[in-house]
Amino acid sequence: MKDNPVIAVDAMGGDFGPSVVVPGAIAASRQYDVRVLLVGDTDKINAVLNTMDLSGASYEVVHASDVVRMNDKASDVLRRKREASIQIACKLVRDGAADGVVSAGHSGAAVACGIFTIGRLPGVERPALAAMLPTEKNPVVVLDAGANVDCRPYHLFQFGLMGSAFARDLLNYPAPRVSLLSIGEEEGKGNSQVKEAYEFLKMAQNINFLGNAEGRDIFTGDVDVVVCDGFVGNVVVKMSEGLAASLVRMLKRLFTSGILPALGALLAKGAFKQFARTIDYASYGGAPLLGLKGLVIVCHGRSNSLAMTNAIKMSATFVRKDTNARLAETIVANEELTRFTRSI
Repeated sequence: MKDNPVIAVDAMGGDFGPSVVVPGAIAASRQYDVRVLLVGDTDKINAVLNTMDLSGASYEVVHASDVVRMNDKASDVLRRKREASIQIACKLVRDGAADGVVSAGHSGAAVACGIFTIGRLPGVERPALAAMLPTEKNPVVVLDAGANVDCRPYHLFQFGLMGSAFARDLLNYPAPRVSLLSIGEEEGKGNSQVKEAYEFLKMAQNINFLGNAEGRDIFTGDVDVVVCDGFVGNVVVKMSEGLAASLVRMLKRLFTSGILPALGALLAKGAFKQFARTIDYASYGGAPLLGLKGLVIVCHGRSNSLAMTNAIKMSATFVRKDTNARLAETIVANEELTRFTRSI
């Protein structure tokens, strides 16, 4: 267990760059006893730092001469943008100067740099993005949320293993309930990919596999980990964000359409604020890329300072609890079954 994690922060990432990332990182350092390495254009980072109260914060500026644009291909970033902020941040983890990376920039580049610069845990075929979504009870982990569009059944099997270890260790769920996302709850429902993965997960050691879950089950809070390929997972996450935002707008219109609705809205003001906080992606920070030798957390492109602070908080908890060790243990415990699933 490490008491004082060091987190490399891609200061140039996201829609707002240093103006949002730097304040969020400094707040995290101050509140959660984390040392942050602000990676990016030194002049731009210092311009923001010079406007802030830095008392109680532990930080260092690490220069990066290049930045990843949203229209850059991830493969091009790896080959041609070796001095980009996300590349430098991942190299800091690879070289032992940092324990993890947080970025709100190009998600494909963050995933690629994480895999090819930091490297995968032994036995992990495909690292997966684990997004957390609000439910009626506790947050649910959905993976993969976009790192792997095309998956084989044994990839889904490993996602289930890693998601279970993550939810147990980081979210403190004693026996996380793991389900495969499918078109029906019954065994045998779904495409060939899901059917095969179902059989593998039934045989897995140390996980609480419930079977299939339908889309409507995700938000009930009766499932803790939902496994799917990255194409489906990304659609689920973005549809959920869009639905939540639309619900808020619809409620606002409803409660401003007359005197009585407005009075009701005033009486329920506290409840609405709590609802808005519950569905706010900033509360969850970002999605960790599970299965790497180090940690990479990918944040929403439009992340605000609070989202960055919470992502760094999550990364610090991940490091302090040595969650990667739990992931590795789960993979090793199922090593023989993993070899079997790959051979099919």
